[in-house]
Amino acid sequence: MKIASTGTALPRHYYPQEVLIDAFRQHWGNKLERFAVLEHIHTATRVDGRYLVLPIESYPGLKRWGDANNIWLDAALELGQEAICKALDHGGIERQKVAALFFVSITGISSPSVDARLVNRMGLNRNIKRIPIFGLGCVAGAAGIARAADYVKAFPDEVAVLLSVELCSLTLQQDDLSVANLISVGLFGDGAAAVVLAGSNVANGASPEIVATRSIFYPNTEEVMGWDVSEKGFRIVLSRDVPVVVRDNLRRDADCFLADHGLSRRDIGSWVIHTGGPRVLEAATEALELPDGAIQASWDCLRKTGNLSSASVLFVLDEVMKNRRPTPGTWGLLAAMGPGFCSELLLLKW
Repeated sequence: MKIASTGTALPRHYYPQEVLIDAFRQHWGNKLERFAVLEHIHTATRVDGRYLVLPIESYPGLKRWGDANNIWLDAALELGQEAICKALDHGGIERQKVAALFFVSITGISSPSVDARLVNRMGLNRNIKRIPIFGLGCVAGAAGIARAADYVKAFPDEVAVLLSVELCSLTLQQDDLSVANLISVGLFGDGAAAVVLAGSNVANGASPEIVATRSIFYPNTEEVMGWDVSEKGFRIVLSRDVPVVVRDNLRRDADCFLADHGLSRRDIGSWVIHTGGPRVLEAATEALELPDGAIQASWDCLRKTGNLSSASVLFVLDEVMKNRRPTPGTWGLLAAMGPGFCSELLLLKW
């Protein structure tokens, strides 16, 4: 099982964080007793700016969930196709060779699903197996790779593609002044990413191998993260306990996973960690006892695009694949956590 290639796509509308803060000042300034609190929250995210699927002036007029979801669908097709094409082109793989298409998103819904529409739009193989997955949130990037790896492990002569499209700006709740929503609108952005996975019999000598994967579920943590769904759409559930769950569990789970393969954290030379936010990255660094700079790729991706939910860890993987590739033989660990609450770990060998 190998990660053959990756590709990413971003909307064309980019706004520095200062511009976004000013827009929220105009929208919420007279509703918040202390607007400085929102400014502090947004500054603390350590995000320089974010890409949005719509021009910033369009969001105040977006009142209905159905309208937002229609925009999500159109943009998901455009960005999804771009991300897949980049990944296939970079891996030198023809569209007709894709035997399975996994699609993950938490920011919109459709039936037929986005993967089905892309089969038509892109002229993919009519015998392609489609696996749309909804509800995993931030963990879905890592989980999607793991499930696609399961597929190519069973079919070593085939190629699978994972696509993540997250348009978090379309979930904006304009009347929600909760701390969770204030954090959300300062942290999350829009983007898409694709990963091509090749079976062991598919030639691709420069790819990292997926040696093993592990899923861990944490009982009775359903309220830590997720959505409350209403007639207005998706309302963020975001507990302050997210970094606590990371700090309390990630070290033990990583150590157990690695030990099962005769390894320890000292053997890992490459870390690909989901960009959940500064407190999450700090908690992961503390839990895993990482040296300075070990997850710099995650910090850099957070700064450039914000948290892209399931696409975040894929953007970090893309950055490592293209610009920070470890020397051959290096052990790597890819990790993400999300609603459930749960984590996904993948052991890589570069």
